[in-house]
Amino acid sequence: MEFNYSNDRIFLLNDKNETIAEVTFPQTDENTVTIDHTYVDSSLRGQGVASKLLYSAAEYLRSNNKKVIPTCSYAVEWFKKHKEYSDILK
Repeated sequence: MEFNYSNDRIFLLNDKNETIAEVTFPQTDENTVTIDHTYVDSSLRGQGVASKLLYSAAEYLRSNNKKVIPTCSYAVEWFKKHKEYSDILK
């Protein structure tokens, strides 16, 4: 599974170029983003795709020296379970 990256989201496309999974993180200031949306198509549910998206987002944001404010309910819970990323929380 290979995710696509842009400045404010990480996503997965199907063979029809449709988004079937994504996490979005718009910038709120120069050093901070808000993880405000996580989506996984029903065809992928139960395979850990949402967690992989959040892991990829956390690594991407850490490597780009960004702080994170999770507002999406999935992201809030994911960060509670993954204390190893508490350094990027604002």
